[in-house]
Amino acid sequence: MGVLFENLLNITWQQVVMWVIGGLLIWLAIKKDMEPSLLLPMGFGAILVNLPFSGAVNQFVDGVLEQGPIDVLFGAGIANELFPLLLFIGIGAMIDFGPLLSNPKMLLFGAGAQFGIFFTLSVASLFGFEMKDAASIAIIGAADGPTSIFVANFLKSNYIGAIVVAAYSYMALVPIVQPAVIRMITTKKERCIKMPYVQREVSKTTRILFPIVITIIAGVVAPRSVALIGFLMFGNLLRECGVLNSLSETAQKVLANLITLLLGLTIATKMQADSFLNPATLLIMGLGLVAFVFDTVGGVLLAKFMNLFSKNKINPMVGAAGISAFPMSARVINKMGLKEDPQNFLLMHAVGANVAGQIASVIAGGLLLALI
Repeated sequence: MGVLFENLLNITWQQVVMWVIGGLLIWLAIKKDMEPSLLLPMGFGAILVNLPFSGAVNQFVDGVLEQGPIDVLFGAGIANELFPLLLFIGIGAMIDFGPLLSNPKMLLFGAGAQFGIFFTLSVASLFGFEMKDAASIAIIGAADGPTSIFVANFLKSNYIGAIVVAAYSYMALVPIVQPAVIRMITTKKERCIKMPYVQREVSKTTRILFPIVITIIAGVVAPRSVALIGFLMFGNLLRECGVLNSLSETAQKVLANLITLLLGLTIATKMQADSFLNPATLLIMGLGLVAFVFDTVGGVLLAKFMNLFSKNKINPMVGAAGISAFPMSARVINKMGLKEDPQNFLLMHAVGANVAGQIASVIAGGLLLALI
């Protein structure tokens, strides 16, 4: 009873707040189906690490450091960037680059939809964040959780917990945030533009060479991105080579799910109340939203600009799919097109832009690492 009473006395209001935040993440995962494979373990982990004298994290007992399993996992899987890289193998194995290879100009939208990253880098710097933290916050706009984890951890950001929560939260909120932003900067006439999809046959040789060539180009343009882009493209090579189907399926399902689960639990070590609950966390959430919104704006405005010189008009909504939230953003754009006109099918165009965004976000992360 004495130990129980002592533990109750050591509960702080900050820890209680983190329990509530953890419960909210679990509720969003279960009730709203928002990135459940990540938000559920992250929410449970937030509760786990904020219990008084929690044995899940490192603590001193009688002057001796006792290692907690979550901190051990963090050191083994995130501190050395291993978990995000392994996850990229699974993501690469899931992606079909066929729509992009059929319409290569969609690559431009992948680049244009990274505008918010570099815009937010400047804004975060003006708010007084160190460059390493400003860059880590800016990459939230990529809407790519593994890249956010990789960049924030590589740069040793002081706010990795808040950054990861923001990154995955906005990924989950794509169906809410993107339509609102797109409607504000497009007209109904623009949203009704039809883009007939011409399926061009993509040879097996092209599909196999694509991940190899992209890795080489990325390694030359942004050497810091070569680990991220390389693991992503290796996963895609597993998919396309045709002789490792069992490994491709394992990477897509078992590996990706297992690493995502471990990531969610492990990142919770950076969600301890004393480091998570501060005004900077709220500011990071706000700046993350700015990055996400301006990425969407950048893609839409690029499509509008291209329409000034293009005979075959592009539906500006497709540009918004250039963010890296694959395949959620592509589905959102297709749904918006059908809502405006039941005969307006934009899915394949949006998928092309979406997978281009997956590549571009990784390269953008590499460029930030090179700049900082």
